[in-house]
Amino acid sequence: MNSRRIMAAFPPAANEQVTLANWRQHPFSEWAFRNVRELLPTANIARAPEPAPLSFAPGYLEDVSFANPRGETVSVAEALRTSHTDGIVVSHRGRIVSEWYAHGLTPETPHLIFSVSKSVAGTLGGILADLGKLDPDAPVVSYIPEMEGSVYGGGCTVRHLLDMSVGIRFDEDYMARDGDVMNYRRSTGWEPPDPSVPATNLRDYLKTLRPNGTPHGHTFHYVSTNTDVLGWVYERACGISYAKILSQYLWQPMGAEHDAYIAVDSHGAARVAGGICATLRDLVRFGEMMRNHGVSNGRQVAPNWWIDDIRRNGNAEAWSRGDLTKVFPSGNYRSKWYTIDRGETPFAAVGIHGQWIYVDPANEMVIARVSSQPLPLDLDLDHMWLRGYRAIAARLSGES
Repeated sequence: MNSRRIMAAFPPAANEQVTLANWRQHPFSEWAFRNVRELLPTANIARAPEPAPLSFAPGYLEDVSFANPRGETVSVAEALRTSHTDGIVVSHRGRIVSEWYAHGLTPETPHLIFSVSKSVAGTLGGILADLGKLDPDAPVVSYIPEMEGSVYGGGCTVRHLLDMSVGIRFDEDYMARDGDVMNYRRSTGWEPPDPSVPATNLRDYLKTLRPNGTPHGHTFHYVSTNTDVLGWVYERACGISYAKILSQYLWQPMGAEHDAYIAVDSHGAARVAGGICATLRDLVRFGEMMRNHGVSNGRQVAPNWWIDDIRRNGNAEAWSRGDLTKVFPSGNYRSKWYTIDRGETPFAAVGIHGQWIYVDPANEMVIARVSSQPLPLDLDLDHMWLRGYRAIAARLSGES
């Protein structure tokens, strides 16, 4: 099917119609990931009254080369065209040096960032902690008492949510057609209703989750529901919705140029774990703020100590026992950010279907990239682009 025809006519032909049943499948995803608001209920994340200015120093990076999954040498230009990339922005020393868009995406178009949303939530947690609104070491039930009978009772803390070290019975298999992930998606409205399954909503579903027998804090176990519970904690701590918290404490102070938005369920609960849609330029602003120890446009937005903690801490033993060592064999995870390699400085926010914010403090570079990769997890493409990010950094550092 020609992806350029998807939703091109109105009304679209039946085989070109994007629906809840196909919106995360390629080629429908090329349209869906930049039009989430036409598929799902959402809450607005208001931009700054005066955006942080961007500076531009265009350079030529399209010829930078690296190895593709077959071991062949490819250029950035070729990799962009063949990896289902929808857009990429590269910033060096705070200036945008390269910008590329495809598949209908523009600088003004928000794109779904999936689990990059988790890293936004992790950063927001540091802001709230610095303001005294959040205690990362407090039990979850001190904020949400009704979680007492779930896995999130019984000693589970906010820090366990932040670091994905909850001892939860949950199999995050994105390709499964039944089981945990499908039940989770149905609770958020991301799947068509199933008449054979009782209707539910996100918060009621979260209360049903149970432990797997592993002590909290022992093992890195990647489960998206932990981040949705974290957002619920923030709401209890602040007394306003997650979208308003994010706008008030991060998006506006950072100087975002465009409104973002977040998917919500039938009861208005935010899909904190993976529902944010934002523009690439604002994602680069966010990445630059992280690179600059929480400072954006001369303003301290996120606390420096929290970002230092992200970069220097995390439990390497818990990571080694976890389920993503094939992605980053020597990695780490802290407050919903990945350390790529514990011996190097880059850290990253990563989402399924090819969403990235790659922050490289040593080379003063930030890369934001959004995609509509057909597979939720594609290690060959992820590792190819890691080589690509490093090659771009080498080019930029060699030119400075």
